[in-house]
Amino acid sequence: MGRRIGIVGAGIAGLHLALYLQKHGVDATLITDRAPDDYRGIRLLNTVAHHHVTIAREDHLGVNHWNDPKQHYYYHDHFFNFPQPISFRGYFSRPSRAVDYRIYLPVLMKDFADRGGRIEYSRIDEGDIAPLVNRFDLLVVASGKGPLGQLFAYRPEHSPYSQPQRRLCVGLYTGVREPDPMNVTLSVSPGHGEMIVIPTITFNGIASALLMENVPGGDMEELATLSYEADRKRFLSTVLEKLERHHPTTYDRIDTARFDLAQPLDLLQGGVVPTVRNTVVEFDGGKCAIALGDVHSVVDPMMGQGANVASYAAFVLGEEIVNADVLDRRFCEKVDLKRQDRVLAAARWTNIMLQPPTEALGMLIGTMSQNQALADEFTENFNYPDHQWDRVASADRIRAWIQQKAVPAAPMRATA
Repeated sequence: MGRRIGIVGAGIAGLHLALYLQKHGVDATLITDRAPDDYRGIRLLNTVAHHHVTIAREDHLGVNHWNDPKQHYYYHDHFFNFPQPISFRGYFSRPSRAVDYRIYLPVLMKDFADRGGRIEYSRIDEGDIAPLVNRFDLLVVASGKGPLGQLFAYRPEHSPYSQPQRRLCVGLYTGVREPDPMNVTLSVSPGHGEMIVIPTITFNGIASALLMENVPGGDMEELATLSYEADRKRFLSTVLEKLERHHPTTYDRIDTARFDLAQPLDLLQGGVVPTVRNTVVEFDGGKCAIALGDVHSVVDPMMGQGANVASYAAFVLGEEIVNADVLDRRFCEKVDLKRQDRVLAAARWTNIMLQPPTEALGMLIGTMSQNQALADEFTENFNYPDHQWDRVASADRIRAWIQQKAVPAAPMRATA
């Protein structure tokens, strides 16, 4: 049965859905306000790592254009800047990879267009909603910009915050030594914030994304508003000073003479309010719009879940569209039931990590520093936030996980 699917938004959610439907012979139209050629000169969009489950979906779609093993990363280094510092390493079963989305998104748009896909370039205004709904059998809203995204109300039971929990300062930098093979570093300075260091494929090769998650009122917070454009030297010297004090293992990797943004626009500052929304709006006549990606769930970037969960949800929706006879409210309900465990788990896990660690979580951190199997499973579960939430949703679950891994305790691998 022929179907016409409209997809508003060309982020990873919209693109992976469009490519999935294209692969399975379903008529999909992608609607976005930014053409591929517009990406090269814009400010950094985000710093996004794709875990191996997402790379596998890219393989399925035939869009994994960044498969050089030397440009992937293979493990997480965790560092806790306690009075008695704790560090440990956790390994993935398969590598992950990060690509600057100013490169990634236009390449996938070109893939879709080259294979015969339709892309319409326009902004959506209030008066455009009814005609869009009438054009398609199902309208997928994968961009929160404009009036379409406002149709989906917040779900307060899953949206505990009304303000950003971190003040973000995110940049792509040169002058940061990457190990061989490459890794991601998760560094914690209690009371001041976290930093995630991600080797990222960008316009001139690999740069190091420093994603600084700064606690409001902490010593790192000023980085969220300090201007690079107004005073480059002061900005860089302040960043280095903060890193030396709060994230010393990363500071030790920096060549201070070479340390700078890879490009002047490679900086993003601000904050994110973690939010889960209702996902279905029904219009007169029974046609529906369904939310996908950030319109459905926005998470703080600390645990690297947003893009990976968006890709997962796109595949769930795509599979259901391919197999459905009717694209109505019941169809949307079934999609929600199928994808909600992983989507909600990613939101809940991220939200608890934004709070000071509980006694049980502190015990987990200490045990991971002594137990390789536990550290590896924690790291691998970045691919599977539903599995991670199964492990850490309560103190009893954390204790049971530690006990399960306690006998026999695997020796830690060398970190040199």
